[in-house]
Amino acid sequence: MYLSFELSMPNVASWNGKWSGEDRFYAIIENFRSKNAIEKAIQIRDKGYFHYNFGDGWSAGISVREVDPKEAAKIRRRSQGFCGYNWMVDSILEDGRIMPKSRRRNLDTCE
Repeated sequence: MYLSFELSMPNVASWNGKWSGEDRFYAIIENFRSKNAIEKAIQIRDKGYFHYNFGDGWSAGISVREVDPKEAAKIRRRSQGFCGYNWMVDSILEDGRIMPKSRRRNLDTCE
């Protein structure tokens, strides 16, 4: 099972109201193979959208959808990375929601 995680910035607090990456496509493809991983992926897919408020007027949104292997390959080719927000996808996968790095349960406390 393949899931596509696609980044957007629904709230932008810049001087001109624009995000410098708004014209680019940012996506990550994750492949789930084991029974347990697929069960978790279904829960993530069914939620479909995750939101994170940075607390400074900016917020990020991650849309999640299931894709087939062919579409996954196209998305990988088209994507321009994830703009440094890969940690958000990691948090969704590990915590079921986007949590700040400092509060994530799986992080070492001695950073």
